[in-house]
Amino acid sequence: MKKQPRVCIFSSCLVDLMFPNVGKSMVEVLERLGCQTFLPDKQVCCGQPTYNSGYSKGSLKTFKNEIDALLSMDADYIVGPTGSCVFMIKEYKDILKDDPVYGPRAEKVANKIYEFTQFIYRVLGIVDCGAELDATITVHRSCHMTRLLGERTAPFVLLDHVKDIKRIPLHNVQLCCGFGGTFSAKEPELSTAMVQDKVKNIMDTKADILVGMETSCLMNIAGYMNRHGDHIKVMHIAEVLNHNVDPTRIKYLKDTDEAVVPANGEGVF
Repeated sequence: MKKQPRVCIFSSCLVDLMFPNVGKSMVEVLERLGCQTFLPDKQVCCGQPTYNSGYSKGSLKTFKNEIDALLSMDADYIVGPTGSCVFMIKEYKDILKDDPVYGPRAEKVANKIYEFTQFIYRVLGIVDCGAELDATITVHRSCHMTRLLGERTAPFVLLDHVKDIKRIPLHNVQLCCGFGGTFSAKEPELSTAMVQDKVKNIMDTKADILVGMETSCLMNIAGYMNRHGDHIKVMHIAEVLNHNVDPTRIKYLKDTDEAVVPANGEGVF
């Protein structure tokens, strides 16, 4: 009998505070795909906001707590819903490289952690999660996920296998939504102009749903739309892949004629 992958769920702050259905959907999708999931109760923020604000030494305690929490589950993999948090945790190994205790532990975490769709497609080898969504969508891609994690394709492959879904390309999909963590607080006027352009492009698609892979982006975009009367449903990709699922339609890449699309594959955008 094939061993079930043991997966430690890393849940970002915004998932916990503002998008509780995302964490639930992640767990349900992964367990449906044959994983055992574990959620460490001692995890907190990944430390990115304070670290990027210049509090490098003050963030070390947060980093070490997160490492201890994530390794406490003795999992095969660590999976998170946001590329920005996942990349921050990957950076621990460089930040703590001279620490004799936490340097090796940070390296261990970095080698285990994946963004949610990246894990499903590249580790589990699944192209179809069995979901169904009869809707027209457009997709905002994550800057951190594409530019730092280098994953440009996994979420689009999985979305394009959702039954009845129709995806409309988003104009200037490569551009930031203007959140950028502390950037939106430090440069509010520029941030607002960027999200304004992003929302215009989203609304021009006439899509029913905006799908994203980054809860911070979705919070920023949805917040602007709510304040300015632009109404479109917003969903994290985990919610889409957990919608109206028929487990008999779950399909592995090895059982198709499809080739693995490189993380930075050409022709995807």
